[in-house]
Amino acid sequence: MTTTRPEAVIEAHPTLPIITITREFDATPAQLLRAHTDPEVFARWVGPKDLTTRIDRWDASRGGHFRFVQSRGDEEYAFYGSFHDITENRIVQTFTWEGQPDGVSLETLTFEDLGDGRTRLRAQSLVESIESRDAWLRSGMETGVNDGYAKIDGLLTDGAL
Repeated sequence: MTTTRPEAVIEAHPTLPIITITREFDATPAQLLRAHTDPEVFARWVGPKDLTTRIDRWDASRGGHFRFVQSRGDEEYAFYGSFHDITENRIVQTFTWEGQPDGVSLETLTFEDLGDGRTRLRAQSLVESIESRDAWLRSGMETGVNDGYAKIDGLLTDGAL
């Protein structure tokens, strides 16, 4: 028997430059927090399935920073940001693609315990303008989000998370 994994719900706020991503997992908030803060685990799941991820810098603490590079053949895409706050059920961070260094996103991730080992992840990204928001949505981000979340499901199933 095969099961279909849920896709993330990706929504643009109608009047603000905000993207919201919501997805439920068969995981505890602590497991999802680890997936987002442990560099070895993060590198195993983030992004589209055809990219590999290398962590250059990673300090998942208040005031810490990160940089990672994703590659496919000769192509490389680097991202960086700062962790502003990390608690057991929330992460606040900035996120920037080096290809567009002026395009800083302020992200808030929350992990809502639904009970019975299930958690709802809600990620909100605030960007500089409606135009930037729409460009992010057109970039194919849903592929990276859904591929990455499916990889988290696999890590959970394998007991690696």
